[in-house]
Amino acid sequence: MDTVESGSGAWRPYEIGADKTGASALVDWLDELGADVLADLLTERKALIFRGFGVSPEAIEPVLSRLVPDRLPYVHGNSPRTKVGGNLYTSTEYPQKYTISMHNELSYAHRWPTRLTFYCEKSAETGGATPVLDGQLWLDSLDAEVREAFAGGIRYVQNLHDGFGFGKSWQDTFETDDRAAVEEFLRQSRAEWEWGPDGLRVTQLRPSTTKHPVTGAEVWFNQADQWHPAGLGDDASAELYDILTPDEFPQYVTFSDGTAIPDAYIEQIIDRGLESAVDVDWRSGDVLLIDNVLLAHGRRPFEGTRRVLVAMSDT
Repeated sequence: MDTVESGSGAWRPYEIGADKTGASALVDWLDELGADVLADLLTERKALIFRGFGVSPEAIEPVLSRLVPDRLPYVHGNSPRTKVGGNLYTSTEYPQKYTISMHNELSYAHRWPTRLTFYCEKSAETGGATPVLDGQLWLDSLDAEVREAFAGGIRYVQNLHDGFGFGKSWQDTFETDDRAAVEEFLRQSRAEWEWGPDGLRVTQLRPSTTKHPVTGAEVWFNQADQWHPAGLGDDASAELYDILTPDEFPQYVTFSDGTAIPDAYIEQIIDRGLESAVDVDWRSGDVLLIDNVLLAHGRRPFEGTRRVLVAMSDT
């Protein structure tokens, strides 16, 4: 296995360049490597970026079948996305002028993907990097007061409308309009739910950290900062408070006992995460594979057009 690691010293994603592998196509090199070796390499390196293979939109499907077999749908996802193929989605479609803070995909859910693959079909003219962050480093960077406060877990609340309202509808969130299917999903997720005249309210209790199943590393693993009004910025937060009470927000979070999480805790979580993250600056045709437990990810603001697709797997 002839590869090259980018950078030196501090941790960075492990770069595998086409010029060093001797393979003309990424899918051929992945077949030569084998699924078991790939899994071991990903656990060891946490993130792999495949660069210089010139992967085209027409060639991405066989690559994804090697990197994220048995791809998962984005069911119960809370960010706006567009499905472009078989469980292949656009990356988060928040306005490009905003930073998306660090998070592990679906860490608030009962079931989350173990792997994510990002494919850069077109890089932005300016900006648009995907920052990645070691979850153990993120946990260690937080003040002891914050870690201790979150030790008892988190209560997530979603108010999903029936087609008209703030945020996502329950139909979009669960990719179905079958209420029985939604209830069965939530039952298996050990969530509480209540149907109302305007939609669905879902409440979940989840831990703030988790341990990697192979390495045993304990990592910060929740999305409290993205569900809390303080994570929206002062203007957006103030507008929500003017219209709704916190428990009526499209999504909201408290400590597990229902007490409010201080804004200062949320601000520290966001700031420490972004400060410690390592940017992956995209080139068109790049493919990035990350361990979704060991690493969090986000998005830097950008100008121009940018198209990055994402697929998920628990294999």
